[in-house]
Amino acid sequence: MHLSTADLIWLNGELVAWEDAKVHVLTHALHYGTSVFEGVRAYETERGPAVFRHQDHLDRLEASARLYYMDLPFPKERLREATHELIARNGLQSCYIRPLVYRGHGPMGLDPEQNPVEAMIAVWEWGAYLGDQGKREGIRAKVSSWRRISSESLIPQAKAGGQYTNSVLAKIESKRGGYDEAILLDDKGHVCEGTAENVFVVRDGQLVTPPPTASILDGISRKSIIEIAGDLGRTVVERDVARAELTLADEVFLVGTGAELVPVREIDDIGLGPPGPITRELQHVYDDALRGREQRYAKWLDFVPVPSQA
Repeated sequence: MHLSTADLIWLNGELVAWEDAKVHVLTHALHYGTSVFEGVRAYETERGPAVFRHQDHLDRLEASARLYYMDLPFPKERLREATHELIARNGLQSCYIRPLVYRGHGPMGLDPEQNPVEAMIAVWEWGAYLGDQGKREGIRAKVSSWRRISSESLIPQAKAGGQYTNSVLAKIESKRGGYDEAILLDDKGHVCEGTAENVFVVRDGQLVTPPPTASILDGISRKSIIEIAGDLGRTVVERDVARAELTLADEVFLVGTGAELVPVREIDDIGLGPPGPITRELQHVYDDALRGREQRYAKWLDFVPVPSQA
């Protein structure tokens, strides 16, 4: 997917030209994956651009950093203001937002604690991660041969750069096999998550999703869907999900900031049919919440102050 660019990137407290936002080749995170990040989106609303669940994303960024023995080099409020400024200065109405906190250039070796902790934020225009057609018609997925990282070795609850080599392997495997996405099982063989999305299953009218103990990243989109479902009178059960339940399900969908809410129409070459009614209902309300069309969820929107043209 082609990456559109913007004029400016925020790097360690300064706005710099997109092409000048560079790091040293001996940056610790480049060699050892010692970074944490977030995927955030801003959407165009009637009141201007609004960042969806911004504070929740910043809180999770801070938590991920802490789990990897890093303190944020800037207060969360400073990162929030920098994101607002970046969106406004780049003239964007809707965009993807990538904050990254990482161990920079310093002593080489596995002990990173003498290396500076640095930060950057980039924004750019980006469509649905799995495509607009996928959102409309559903995607084809396969259960990956790669298992999701376990808490015995790493920290599934942290959104850490190095951990995503796990998702990269699963993604390449699925794409080369002709599928749109992979679904990973946890180390016990239960359904875990997609390469960058949480999984929901609908069976006999009940919504089911793997619990935090299944090595998932406890997604912010996942939390949103659970709350929306509750408001629609639908209970979401968090429990272990067997692999066979994916293909026995009436409906399956994935949710994530990049992908938004995407129906799954086929898993392991077994057709599930077109997107079902519960998936469609949740997708409709979620899309409205993202774009400021659902007043009940206005609490999730962080509006970007647009500078006066006067």
